[in-house]
Amino acid sequence: MDQDDDDRAAASLAAARRTLRAGIDKSRALDTALARAGPRLEEIQGALPALEAAVRPIRAPRAELAAAGPHIDRAVGPAAAVLKVFDAVHGLEPPLLAPGAAAGDLPGYLAVLGRLEEALRFLSDNCGLAAQWLADIVEYLGDRDLADPRFLADLGVTLDELKTPSGDLDGGLLAAALDILEAEYRRLLADNSAPLAMQQPGAAAPSSVAPSRVPAAAVQKITLILDRLVANGRQDRCVSVYVDARGSVVSASLRALGLEYLRDPAVDAQALGPAVELWRRHLEFVVRRLLESERQLCVKVFGKHKDCGAACFADVASRAGVLDFLRFGRAVADAKKDPIKLQRLLEVFDSLNKLRLDFNRLFGGKACAEIQSQTRDLVKLVVDGAVEIFEELIVQVELQRHMPPPVDGGVPRLVTFVVEYCNRLLGEKYRPVLGQVLTIHRSWRKEVFNDRMLVDAVLNIVKALEANFDVWSKAYDNAILSYLFMMNTHWHFFKHMKATKLGELLGDVWLREHEQYKDYYLTVFIRESWGALSPLLNREGLILFSKGRATARDLVKQRLKTFNSSFDEMICRQSSWIIPDKDLREKTCDLVVQTIVPSYRSYMQNYGPLVEQEGNAGKYVKYTVDGLEKMLSALFMPRPRRAGSFQIRHSSGKITSEMTGLHRSVSAVK
Repeated sequence: MDQDDDDRAAASLAAARRTLRAGIDKSRALDTALARAGPRLEEIQGALPALEAAVRPIRAPRAELAAAGPHIDRAVGPAAAVLKVFDAVHGLEPPLLAPGAAAGDLPGYLAVLGRLEEALRFLSDNCGLAAQWLADIVEYLGDRDLADPRFLADLGVTLDELKTPSGDLDGGLLAAALDILEAEYRRLLADNSAPLAMQQPGAAAPSSVAPSRVPAAAVQKITLILDRLVANGRQDRCVSVYVDARGSVVSASLRALGLEYLRDPAVDAQALGPAVELWRRHLEFVVRRLLESERQLCVKVFGKHKDCGAACFADVASRAGVLDFLRFGRAVADAKKDPIKLQRLLEVFDSLNKLRLDFNRLFGGKACAEIQSQTRDLVKLVVDGAVEIFEELIVQVELQRHMPPPVDGGVPRLVTFVVEYCNRLLGEKYRPVLGQVLTIHRSWRKEVFNDRMLVDAVLNIVKALEANFDVWSKAYDNAILSYLFMMNTHWHFFKHMKATKLGELLGDVWLREHEQYKDYYLTVFIRESWGALSPLLNREGLILFSKGRATARDLVKQRLKTFNSSFDEMICRQSSWIIPDKDLREKTCDLVVQTIVPSYRSYMQNYGPLVEQEGNAGKYVKYTVDGLEKMLSALFMPRPRRAGSFQIRHSSGKITSEMTGLHRSVSAVK
């Protein structure tokens, strides 16, 4: 029994010990937890004043809280809507800033951008209003002492800032998206900027419609981007990028043409001929092809932004060197006065006139005012210069009347030039242009002009030249040379006017008169020169002395000596004379041969043996028949003339170089 009691006591003691140990462990754990909670409790204690202020409205009277509820609800609703839009704006950031988003799906990108713009407009319109409503609630709570004054003061400052929101409501997202669009705009322009090549002469005629060098799909994309950029205030940057891109295209197209001649033109009208022809082709290409295509592109790209497009095109046109082309035209007008300059001026006017409608269409706006002004000035300068030269032509022809004729009896260069020059003025190339120039000039003076007046003016120039012939022929000291001169000149007139527009206007009767004059002077020339030699070989006295060979031989010697002397003198004199026309020269030589050779042959056959047997026969028989014929057949061959020019005189008689020799321009008339 006692043993059982002892066991139970030991068990109870062990249990008590365990319980005590567990209590000690719990006490230690509680002590550790309390040690850790100390700082947290201190923090809570420090926050109690603010917490007290925050919950103070709850501690306000129930009636006042109930009255504030509707006011708070009305303010919080708009503020919550604004916050939702802010969240939506942040949600647009990934699709707008994703690499290649604009290039890959431009319509989709613009749609997202549109949502961003719409959201920003909403925020701009409503953020301040929501802040104002919240501020009203703050004021309401403050007036009724429903919240801590310090808290309400801080909240009021924040709301005042929200009443006037800055433009950066999206954190710069719109600006970044617009930068991406601008880069795509620049890329599309750069990728479609191939220069336009000019067709080579002889190629098929180009279409009257300027080529579209930018695909329609690219144009559509560029236009869509442009609209968004302009709507967001980036018009100036769009214009700058466009002008740089398209201006580079125009500049590259022009470099391929080689336009150096525009900046350093010749001062001589003849030397300007090839350059003016290039100028005409290049100007037509630049205006009708290059700039017309650029104008059409501007219209398509800028669409409703017409003023912006006009300014862009004006800047692009300035890169095309239109003013350089106009300055070259002015250099032609300022070139040294010369008859050929008239043709150069007519060519310049013709080009400008053909491009008149194109100029009006391309450069009619205010942005191209300088081009308009320069063009008007050039047209007036060209018209005045052309009319001045044309009206002075007849005066210059008359002044040449007192200049010496060619010493070789050939055709004066003035005659050669004026005939060809007047034929060209009345040809299809120049006649309508000259008529138009004269009509315009007369209209400025309130006068009337018609084509018949132009024809009469040209014919008067020819008739004034014709009147020079007699004056020139009388200037020769040698009458026989004057006959040769008149024969040459009248034949040149006839041959070079027959079957021409000028000859048609002058009439067949007038032409036949010159042909008859040629025949007349040819007959007189032969009779008065070579016709006088044949009688020197007469047989008078030789029959009477037929039985006295010595006497006959002396008489033959004397006549051969006289003939040889006269022949040598004639050959020496006429060997420097010329007949430029081959047919007339051959005909004249044949007549000379027929006049001399038969008589000489007969004489030598009959009387030559009388002297040929003597030792000094060569003294009297200088020429064989064949030798004589060859010498005569080789007469009047033209030789290259020394380069020179007529001196042109003013009506006062003073020599001037204002208009260089008319003949000098013959080779340049093409």
